[in-house]
Amino acid sequence: MKRTRLITALDTQNIDQAREWARALDGHTDAIKLGMEFTYACGLPAVAEIARDRSLFLDLKLHDIPNTVAKGLTSLAPLGASLLTVHASGGSAMLQAARAAIDEAYPEARRPCLLAVTVLTSLDQQGLHEIGIDATPREQVVRLGHMAIAVGADGLVCSAEEIAPLRDALGDKPVLVVPGIRPAGASADDQKRIMTPAQAAQAGADWIVVGRPITRAHNPAQAAAAIQDELRNA
Repeated sequence: MKRTRLITALDTQNIDQAREWARALDGHTDAIKLGMEFTYACGLPAVAEIARDRSLFLDLKLHDIPNTVAKGLTSLAPLGASLLTVHASGGSAMLQAARAAIDEAYPEARRPCLLAVTVLTSLDQQGLHEIGIDATPREQVVRLGHMAIAVGADGLVCSAEEIAPLRDALGDKPVLVVPGIRPAGASADDQKRIMTPAQAAQAGADWIVVGRPITRAHNPAQAAAAIQDELRNA
């Protein structure tokens, strides 16, 4: 049985804080996530520094015309990320361009997992309706998931609520990365579709992403270790 692995989100604009968290979490998390907040504030050299000798989920959610996304992914190659994100809603041509760029720019042995973001975990039915989508979050996630995997994505970013329907629709092969994970008793913050680490593992997540419940904890390493224990016992 595969093990669900933990990504810790280092969401900060302060490189010293990111350094402190990264050092504290060495040996307690399977990967770190650096996203827009850190990358835009500190720059790509800072991303490279924090990611050195660590598995990196670089979560920039590229979404633009196909050529621009392809060139962007090519520019990110020196960072050596293990997982990269683009928005599935950019469409099949954009995803195909992303696939081709990764295959061309990254050595095969170090080729990152191309993840298509389906529906953000901050969006619920009302949020989708506001942007002109009448489908339920589950229907939209499965629709985008089918399209993304068919044109070359390695996996998907989805909420825990959509793990089961995606597995039913697409099988076990696609890598499912699941944000919006909150340990029992933790604040939901701005997430709408959430589960505990154990629930996500039982549903079939390959990776879970946890940020504030770890980084805001009095002892981040202890908080991450507790989640790892929960995943192992799920």
